[in-house]
Amino acid sequence: MDIFNLISILGGLAMFLYGMRMMGDGLKESSSGTLKKAMEKLTNTPVKAFLMGLVMTAVIQSSTATIVITSGLVGAGIISLGQSLGIVIGANVGTTVTGQIIRLLDLNASGTSFLQFLKPSTLAPIALIVGIILIMASKSGGSEKAGRIVIGFGILFSGLMNMTDAVSGLAESGIIEHLFSSLGENPLIGYLVGAGVAFVLQSSSATIGILQAFSTSGQLTFASIYAVLLGIYLGDCVTTAIVCNIGAKPDAKRVGIVNILYNLGKSAAVLIVVTVIHHMGLLDGIWTRTIDSGGIANTNTVFNLLCAILLFPALKFFEKLSYRIVKDVPVPAGKCDEILAALNPVFISTPAIAFGSCYDVLLAMYDMARTNIDRAFDILVKYDEHVAAQIEEDEDYIDTMADRVSNYLLQISSKITAAEHVEIMNQYYSGVTEFERLGDHAMNIKEVAESLKKSGETFSDPARAELKVLRRLINTVLDYTHEAFKKRDLLSARHIEPLEEVVDDMIGVLSDNHLKRLREGRCGVYAGTDFLDLLSEIERISDICSNVGVATVARVKPEMKHQVHEYVSMLHSGRDESFNHEYQEAHDYYFRLLRE
Repeated sequence: MDIFNLISILGGLAMFLYGMRMMGDGLKESSSGTLKKAMEKLTNTPVKAFLMGLVMTAVIQSSTATIVITSGLVGAGIISLGQSLGIVIGANVGTTVTGQIIRLLDLNASGTSFLQFLKPSTLAPIALIVGIILIMASKSGGSEKAGRIVIGFGILFSGLMNMTDAVSGLAESGIIEHLFSSLGENPLIGYLVGAGVAFVLQSSSATIGILQAFSTSGQLTFASIYAVLLGIYLGDCVTTAIVCNIGAKPDAKRVGIVNILYNLGKSAAVLIVVTVIHHMGLLDGIWTRTIDSGGIANTNTVFNLLCAILLFPALKFFEKLSYRIVKDVPVPAGKCDEILAALNPVFISTPAIAFGSCYDVLLAMYDMARTNIDRAFDILVKYDEHVAAQIEEDEDYIDTMADRVSNYLLQISSKITAAEHVEIMNQYYSGVTEFERLGDHAMNIKEVAESLKKSGETFSDPARAELKVLRRLINTVLDYTHEAFKKRDLLSARHIEPLEEVVDDMIGVLSDNHLKRLREGRCGVYAGTDFLDLLSEIERISDICSNVGVATVARVKPEMKHQVHEYVSMLHSGRDESFNHEYQEAHDYYFRLLRE
């Protein structure tokens, strides 16, 4: 190989990558709004999500683009992490379409055959001609975008042919033979080479295209390429995960992590299966046989399809593992200015993006209010002026965020027409009010702690023991509330109402117990009043959680939005067996703790 071969290969590679990027960017620019809307509606079942990811990647020809867009939708709260799992698998299968297109180089067609038009040597110049005509004759943005897409297609295949011509001259050099024969002897090296190249190029499609171009040398075998393919999957998904992590929220980061876990599982499954059946002699017929571009494309497609079927049931496990790897981090008060900056008027004309910013602010409000509630309970036990000051500071942030997001929602309201956006608007308006009230109740609990500090009194030992159980119960309710709002989790939302009923029962019992202690002189008057005020605040916190849970149910099941009061009444009247069972189970558990 001389310097001219190297220049030709690198030049062909540059054209290939540029053409792929140009075509993909054009497709994403012209259809991103449509794709996002489709993903929002077509991911309600795993199979639909899988097909969505497959089709979208086949169109864009980039699994990275599909998964990054999906990560953005998860971050915006448009779809949940669970809904994104099928898209991740579909994207991995969809990326094999590029390899199947590239195999058109293998077509052996006569000059008069229709198949001649499908060869890249014919498609490339036709695409370039059509693309430049569309651009030069463009009188609308749509025509120019279409022209760029078609030209990108032509450049992609021109680069591919350039690489193929350059590589064919290396067949007699012995370099390729030595390189890929060594890969066949050591699958681990092949795996690492594939991962490294895909990571550098940031595209599995491009890397497999290069491998297909090298196949024209006639030196590649199944033994030398199967581990390389698996490495390519890993290298590409690591790049995707890095992109998903840039400035993203935890759930958006988890999309990239799930993609890595899935591809690691895919690699392990294929390596184990191939090793086993090779030792059984079932691969002897193809192990050392020369493989061409079509064979690489088929191998890639078979690996992805079979692994999709095999690993689909494991997606929930990958999701749970992603929660262990990426933790939820409460938003510090100092960073709230950055979140508020996301309420940009530019996004108002695009409600899906604008609602994503509102969602971020609402989650920050909830996290800060929840943190303040925990702090307030802590200073009831041991008063700390610094913690009390922090509660007041964060309450100011909560009020500021409530004002800003309310005004932002008001501006969005004039731009929305879709029914689903109306549902989001209703839930978010409710969320602003409820989360601000949570912060207010945290402040009120802090004031109870200050009152105890000024009077020099403390709660009696029985009262402290009762509050410890009640705090444990209300923390469970708050946890379910967080999950219900954050993920639109119907199961978590339905857990709230029976627990809220147990909170009401317990507050009634604790109030009676405390009044009895007051009558018997076992508790001071000032502390007694503070204790009853505290119970009132906790009951109101529980009521807020109930409201958030019911609003979540109405959001997930829009047919119930006009039947909310009937729904709550039905639960509390004992006409729902599931509610009755959970209520009784929780009641028995927490009241047993109360008696211990």
